[in-house]
Amino acid sequence: MTRGSPHDAVEVISSKRDGASLSRSQIEWVVDAYTKGVVADEQMSALAMAILLNGMDRREIADWTAAMIASGERMDFSGLSRATADKHSTGGVGDKITLPLAPLVAACGVAVPQLSGRGLGHTGGTLDKLESIPGWRATLSNEEMVAQLESVGAVICAAGDGLAPADRKLYALRDVTGTVEAIPLIASSIMSKKIAEGTGALVLDVKVGSGAFMKDAARARELAEVMVALGTDAGVRTVALLTDMDVPLGRTAGNAIEVTESVEVLAGGGPADVVELTLALAREMLAGAGVTDVDPADKLADGSAMDVWKAMIRAQGGDPDAPLPTARESHVVTADADGVLTRLDALAVGVAAWRLGAGRERKEDPVQAGAGVVWHARPGDNVTAGQPLLTLLSDTPERFDRALAALEGGYRVDPPGTPYDARPLVIDRVG
Repeated sequence: MTRGSPHDAVEVISSKRDGASLSRSQIEWVVDAYTKGVVADEQMSALAMAILLNGMDRREIADWTAAMIASGERMDFSGLSRATADKHSTGGVGDKITLPLAPLVAACGVAVPQLSGRGLGHTGGTLDKLESIPGWRATLSNEEMVAQLESVGAVICAAGDGLAPADRKLYALRDVTGTVEAIPLIASSIMSKKIAEGTGALVLDVKVGSGAFMKDAARARELAEVMVALGTDAGVRTVALLTDMDVPLGRTAGNAIEVTESVEVLAGGGPADVVELTLALAREMLAGAGVTDVDPADKLADGSAMDVWKAMIRAQGGDPDAPLPTARESHVVTADADGVLTRLDALAVGVAAWRLGAGRERKEDPVQAGAGVVWHARPGDNVTAGQPLLTLLSDTPERFDRALAALEGGYRVDPPGTPYDARPLVIDRVG
């Protein structure tokens, strides 16, 4: 304990280790002390593990989230001429929804301050995808962000260093100490940034399935309920959709190839599942912002969402009409027999895309803009022997073997006539 401090790290760790509820004073002290370097990484690691094993009650999670928010700045969009709404996805494979969603909601009259991140492991990052567009930049000042929201209506950018710095430090620690799965810490990590961001309404896309962080529907629902409660208690109109991630979204997993697919959606086409989820989330965001007289499907059809997309990309230095990078090498995986594709595992596809160069193992690793996986059939489709099922893309063909290893058992063709029962894309709604 430092002189004049009300607590010390060992006391706080021991309390949670023994199953006690941490007081607000303990939580405020330990988060602040860790942010300032008074509490060491090994001490916070021990506390995070105690939280993973013993959990936190709703009051503790709310206090922890408030302390994370208090570690930095809070943004204020109250001066904008329209309401704000944001969306957060817990991460999946082929999850390019943010790209068409932000301009679509803006075209309906609601401003979208979308703070996004980079991919790590098998889940893709929105900023990595957008950085495949020539000239586009992820880093904006708060003043630039507010100005773009007023003039364009949508912004997708990186969170500034001043937003919940305690979370940035703790997230990196959790990633290397086996404590990422702690629901109280997941919920407070996500919600501290979203509440500090200052949006008026928030829609959470909580993925469930093999390619998601949450494999089990019950745990995904628990996480959704905790986050909705945190948002609601903080005065943010918050709802969550539980959505399927056993099968990857759309037809592509990568960076530039997902941008191409997103533009197809904005042009009124694109894969049916991507369109379905984009519209479902858009309607929830609009409802949270109090806009109920606009159908977002109309804004895809009339081109106005595409207009906002182009304006948003240009405002951040990008050229929306420039050719996107393409991979130098490709490898095609074909069907061994006639039949029905009954399995396309999201995790297998995500790991394959990651190994091809679309993702990173460490946060400082570069990504290949053109790398990834394209699938030419979805579960339930009839296929014929020799038909292309997947195309692997990479600048470095020596990566193909490890990507193919990731796909072993990740897809299956059963005999003709085999029934396939698809799980609904939107499984449940919380809030």
